[in-house]
Amino acid sequence: MKIRKLTASFGKLEHESLSFHEGLNVIYAPNESGKSTWCAFIQAMLYGVDTSQRAKAGVLPDKLRYAPWSGAPMEGTMELTADRCDITITRSSRAKNAPMRDFTATYTGTNTPVEGLNESNAGEMLTGVSRDVFRRTAFIGQGAVAVTGSPELEKRISAIVSTGEEQTSYTEADERLRAWQRKRRFNRRGQLPELEGRMDEAQRRLDEMESSLAEQQRLEAELEQTRQSCAQLEQQVMDSRRRQRQDALEKLNSGRGELRQVSAEHDASMAALSQAREALRNSSFGERDPGELGEEIQRDLSQLRRLSRQPKSGPLLLFMLLSFVLAAVLAGFYTVNDLLPLIIGAGVFCLAALVMLLIWSRMNHQRQAADAERHALLKKYHAASSRDIKAAWEHYQALWAAAGEAEEHEEACRRAFEQQQLKQNTLEENAIQELDFSIGDTEAARLGRSLAAARSKAERLSARIAALSGRLSTLGDPLILSSSLGVMREEYEQLQGEFDALALAIDTLRQADREIQSRFSPQLGKLAASYMAAVTGGRYEDVLINRDFTARTRTKDDVVAREAEYLSAGTLDLLYLAVRLAVCELALPDGEPCPLILDDVLVNLDEERFGQAMELLKRVSRDRQVILFTCRQ
Repeated sequence: MKIRKLTASFGKLEHESLSFHEGLNVIYAPNESGKSTWCAFIQAMLYGVDTSQRAKAGVLPDKLRYAPWSGAPMEGTMELTADRCDITITRSSRAKNAPMRDFTATYTGTNTPVEGLNESNAGEMLTGVSRDVFRRTAFIGQGAVAVTGSPELEKRISAIVSTGEEQTSYTEADERLRAWQRKRRFNRRGQLPELEGRMDEAQRRLDEMESSLAEQQRLEAELEQTRQSCAQLEQQVMDSRRRQRQDALEKLNSGRGELRQVSAEHDASMAALSQAREALRNSSFGERDPGELGEEIQRDLSQLRRLSRQPKSGPLLLFMLLSFVLAAVLAGFYTVNDLLPLIIGAGVFCLAALVMLLIWSRMNHQRQAADAERHALLKKYHAASSRDIKAAWEHYQALWAAAGEAEEHEEACRRAFEQQQLKQNTLEENAIQELDFSIGDTEAARLGRSLAAARSKAERLSARIAALSGRLSTLGDPLILSSSLGVMREEYEQLQGEFDALALAIDTLRQADREIQSRFSPQLGKLAASYMAAVTGGRYEDVLINRDFTARTRTKDDVVAREAEYLSAGTLDLLYLAVRLAVCELALPDGEPCPLILDDVLVNLDEERFGQAMELLKRVSRDRQVILFTCRQ
């Protein structure tokens, strides 16, 4: 098979074309120009797009990764030559969830379909191998030059070195045998562990039956003793409760009598206080504060005393009359004798009389005002004199003192009543607690708790006996259970024999696989060594390949072959490229070989080894088409 031309709407490729010729095709392009996309497109055209893949962390399935960036449907054509016929295959998409599902294969330049070539078998019919084998041999993706084993590749190798039948794979046969073995036993699962569990369960049930019968008899004896203890405790509880009720009632009655007495005393004190306050309200001064009232009364008494000390107007009036008489006598003398001195004297006496008249008038006015103020003060206290006011004040003080004593007596009686009431409440609470026989530390409470504990124990014993009876009934007949256990033991011996036979078959198959590998690996290693020598200038001359296609290599100077981990990145790529080419030559079908697709597999090589690798690819391209995508010129 040889690829002639590709036309793709795939990923970043939008209706782009690429042509190839026989031999070595080197497609140079810088990074991110679509080289890996072209490689993925070739695989998709041959084998289709796997729509069952799901997105994983950091990895997209091909149906999403290579969806056309333009939003157009994923589609493309491949023109190729196979069996000396030019064929054009086309894949297109009707739905986004089924990319490149529509398939046609016609002879190039015609509309004649290629018989037997369809969407599912196109790749295998054209290349001669399945997708799995193609990806592990002729298709070398970027960063995936190493070969990995698979059942499909094993079938292919087994067919080469044995009968030619490609339906047998050591991995599949080994997995099938191990699956049968796991069906019988795998850690704690499988038929054998399940049967062991059933046998253990049957033996446990037999043991449980025996122990349950003994436990039931012991519990029945204990239950009888507990019931007798309950009967004795019931009588003791009844007697204790009766005595405790009598004591509680006697305490309550005594407290109630004392409470009635202090209540009567308090009522009497309240009546006396009410009478004292009523007498105080009916007094001359009402219920005024004695301190403030006493100060006011003292001020008023002092004012009354001051008003009582006003001067008398009698002497002044007598002096004034004498002055007028003398003035008249002197006036008479004036008229009789016409004497000047007498005239002057009469004038002086007359003037003095006028002054005295004015003074008397003022004093009389003051005396009247004092009398009015004194009268008002006496009227304020409803008294006739200061003596009456003092008597009323002394009486008020006596009433105030009596009211205070009555109030103090009432307060003392009230406190006594409240204390007795609290005492009575305490007595009632204690009585309630004493009559609640489920709490407290009284004899009745202790006996009641003992009785409740004994009854609870009897109920638990009864429940346990009933549970044991029910359990014994569900465990079944001991004879039938013993017979079933014997049958399970026989089945266990048979399954254990099968398990041992499978283990022997797995070991035998492993030895057979080693024999096949011993026949294939040397041939594969020899061919890979020739390729390795070609790309390293003869430095590495020996390649050792393990069953899983991991490889080791050795130089002329090495005593022991080097593991892959100890090789440089470039040497490691060359080693696995040599292994790939050897696997392609030995594992792929004879006849018209399928193309070798390489995606940037030489990026880690220096110029010298790059040239040697290119010479090797030119040599390989004489027998099969080689398509190399690279970013190196």
